[in-house]
Amino acid sequence: MHNPTTEAELAEAIAAATGPLAICGGGTRPIGRPVTGDTLSTAGLSGISLYEPGALTLVAKAGTPMAEIEAALDAENQMLAFEPMDHRTLLGTTGTPTIGGVVATNASGPRRVAASGACRDALLGVRYVDGQGTIVKNGGRVMKNVTGYDLTKLMAGSYGTLGVLSEVSLKVLPKPETSQSLVFDGLALGDAIAAMTKALNSPYEVSGAALHQLDAGTTALAHLGQKTCLRVEGFEKSVTYRIEKLRKLLADFGDAQVLDHDASTALWADIKSVSVFRNHDAVTQISITPSAAADIADCLWQTLGADLVMDWGGGRMWFGMNASHAEAAADQFGADDPYTADKAYGLIHGVLQYMLSPEIMAHGAPAGSGHATLIKAPTATRTNVSVFQPQSDAVSTLTKALRAKFDPRGILNPGLMN
Repeated sequence: MHNPTTEAELAEAIAAATGPLAICGGGTRPIGRPVTGDTLSTAGLSGISLYEPGALTLVAKAGTPMAEIEAALDAENQMLAFEPMDHRTLLGTTGTPTIGGVVATNASGPRRVAASGACRDALLGVRYVDGQGTIVKNGGRVMKNVTGYDLTKLMAGSYGTLGVLSEVSLKVLPKPETSQSLVFDGLALGDAIAAMTKALNSPYEVSGAALHQLDAGTTALAHLGQKTCLRVEGFEKSVTYRIEKLRKLLADFGDAQVLDHDASTALWADIKSVSVFRNHDAVTQISITPSAAADIADCLWQTLGADLVMDWGGGRMWFGMNASHAEAAADQFGADDPYTADKAYGLIHGVLQYMLSPEIMAHGAPAGSGHATLIKAPTATRTNVSVFQPQSDAVSTLTKALRAKFDPRGILNPGLMN
């Protein structure tokens, strides 16, 4: 196991590698196919290099714990606006989340639907080491127009397959003074998505729109028991005004409960962590056009009695799987003999990917294309399926060319994103 404490040591470790390297930070996000190779940890590259609250800029080494960054930002009443998800609750992992892991996975929370966008939208610059051990710097410490290749954005969500992050520079924003939420109880699926869409298209600056289950435990979720949740943040008087206007705008959907700041904060922490699926064996994340979410959800409820929650106004769906879904899949789609649950989870995930693939468009499916990523599953399942949505031939060719350029030896997390 390699534990470099400086960027130079990181570069030396990669340059000297004679075989595959399994890149990790705090070890809290084991997403993707398992990688066989020597472990290379960035946890030793820790510390905030620069923090200028007045310039809304923070620079930190990749292994810096998220708790340290959040504490520094809290002291100045600032935040990472993209609300990064901590996967430990959902995945049941331990360890310490790091800022490098957040950027490498483009981990973005409910506020993704707001103007602040995703993690990659807040990323100003990166330093990383490519597959030959060369130190590369791209971007800077201020927002500006980009000329040439924007490698900064490319590194966000690359899962360590293009380079190993050593330092990241991020835009930060002031923390909102308060928040309130509207919660509709038991809306039909179509009405829930319509309400979220109407709210997000309103002038009231909604910063969260989700279909959530507050108390599911390990039982199957009935969609009529779900809560349609809408969040408004900002200065207290503005929030009070906007939440009331929003409530009147959505009056046709029924009466909504208004949650105060503390209750709203607790609710969205729960939504962000997807804690409702903490006891499920496998979870697939679906990214899709919100207008297609109802069709996908109806199909899943009819075929598998799906356990579903949504975020981003329906643009992100989480499908939780347990033994009952595995058995339903075996009956519905067929399963290899002998039947095992991990094979069934892989079968379900493959069906979801097919439903979102361009090929199904030829059959007149209304859902359109999207992405299905297996976020949580037994190791046996993750080993034998396409964890990430299979790419078209054109995109696959481009991806292979990029990896050949960044990592010509193919040693950085090989196979993880297959």
